[in-house]
Amino acid sequence: MQDPIQTGMVVKGKVTGIQSYGAFVSIGNDRQGLIHISEITDRYVQNIRDYLNVGDEVTVKVLSVDEKSGKISLSLKALEQQADKMTIHFNKIGNHRFNGNPDDHGFQPLKEKLKEWIEQSGVKRAMKK
Repeated sequence: MQDPIQTGMVVKGKVTGIQSYGAFVSIGNDRQGLIHISEITDRYVQNIRDYLNVGDEVTVKVLSVDEKSGKISLSLKALEQQADKMTIHFNKIGNHRFNGNPDDHGFQPLKEKLKEWIEQSGVKRAMKK
């Protein structure tokens, strides 16, 4: 039977224990994985309890599943990085919203700017000649 937990999956779980090197997370079906201290966040983590506590519900990414030992490596950081990449892409394609007046952000309706742009381009002068 194929293990329902696969590398790359995003799963929910509950923190069941904390050690100096990482946090143990129950991910269902009597399975438990470890979030190594280096997979908590991109920042330096001195004390895991600054980020996680026993009983916390977390969403994590499965980094690896060792078939022989059954050990599962989990990551919070991978989801954080994935969210950051999505935000960068979201902002790059220009689908972000502005709060307040668009003029506060340097935008004015095209109709108001069109005359100014035409004058700046010199098209009017060339057409008059």
